[in-house]
Amino acid sequence: GRSGAVGVEGDNLCDIDVADVAIDSVTLLICLCGLLGNGAVLCLLQRNPTTFYIINLAFANFIFLYFMVLSTLLYLKEELSCSTITPLVLLRALFPLLLFSYNLGLYLLTAISINSCTSTLCLVWYRCHQHLSWVVCALLWALSIAAIVMVTSLCQSQEHQHCQVSLISMYSLNLFLFAPAMVISTTILFIKVKCGSHRQQPKRLNTVTFLVVLFFLPFALPLTLSNFLQQLGYIVVSSQVVFLLSCIHSTINPFILFLAGRCWRPCSVQSLQLSLQRIFEEPEENTAYSNDPAMDTAVPAY
Repeated sequence: GRSGAVGVEGDNLCDIDVADVAIDSVTLLICLCGLLGNGAVLCLLQRNPTTFYIINLAFANFIFLYFMVLSTLLYLKEELSCSTITPLVLLRALFPLLLFSYNLGLYLLTAISINSCTSTLCLVWYRCHQHLSWVVCALLWALSIAAIVMVTSLCQSQEHQHCQVSLISMYSLNLFLFAPAMVISTTILFIKVKCGSHRQQPKRLNTVTFLVVLFFLPFALPLTLSNFLQQLGYIVVSSQVVFLLSCIHSTINPFILFLAGRCWRPCSVQSLQLSLQRIFEEPEENTAYSNDPAMDTAVPAY
C-alpha cells in the first residue's frame, strides 16, 4: 500500500514507508537504464522486414518504461512530501497506458516467437511471407488499442461488474492465449535447434528469442497473473513488485540483443550497431551461395 500523511503534534512530520520509497527508487533507476537501452536499439537497428518485430518490441518496452517513470515519480513525490496533491485522474490515466504498452509487448513477443518457430520449421514459407511483418504488427497494435479502449470505456461507465468482466477478459486473453502460444512456439524452437535444425535460422536470433521469452516468464508474466487473481479477489503480491519485475524484463531485452551479437571491439556507436546487425546475419552454412566468391560482398539475407 502507499503511505499517506500522518500529522504529529501539529508539525509537518509524517511517517514515510521506507519499503515503498526503496522499491520506487529502484524501479526508477531500472526504468532509466531501460529507456537508454531500448532507445539505443531504436536508433541503431536498421529498418527492414526482418527487424520490424524487434523494433516494435523495443518501442513497446520504451513507452512502457516511459509511463512507469512518470507514475513512479508521481508516487515518490507523494511519499516524500506526505501529501496526496497528485490529481487522482492523472494516476488513473497512466494505468491504462501502462497496460496498453505491456499488452503490446506481450503480443509482439508472441509474434516474434511464432515467427522464429515458423522460420525453423519451414524456411521457404517464412521467406515468402517475411514482408508481412508490418501487417502483423499493425494488427497487434490495433488489438492492443481496442482492448484498452474497451476496458477504459467500461470502467468509466460506473458499472463495476462490467469493468471487472472486461479486465478479466483482457487478462484471460493474455494468460490463456498469447502466453501459451509464446511458450509452445519457443519450446518447439528450442527442441528443433537442439536436434540440429538450426541450419534453417540464424543461431543468434534463436538465442535472443529463447532468452527474451525465458526472462518474460518470471519477470513480466506475474503482472498479468497478479492482476487476474486480484480481479478474482486474491491479492498475492503488491502491484509495486509486479510492475518492478516487468520493468526489469523491459530493461533486460535490449541488453540481450547487444550481448547476443556482441562484437569484441572498443565500445562505440559503431560497435553497438554492428552487434545488432550480427543478430540478423545469416550464417555462411545457411547461405546457398556461401561458396560463391561473387557473393562475399552481398548483403546478408537477415
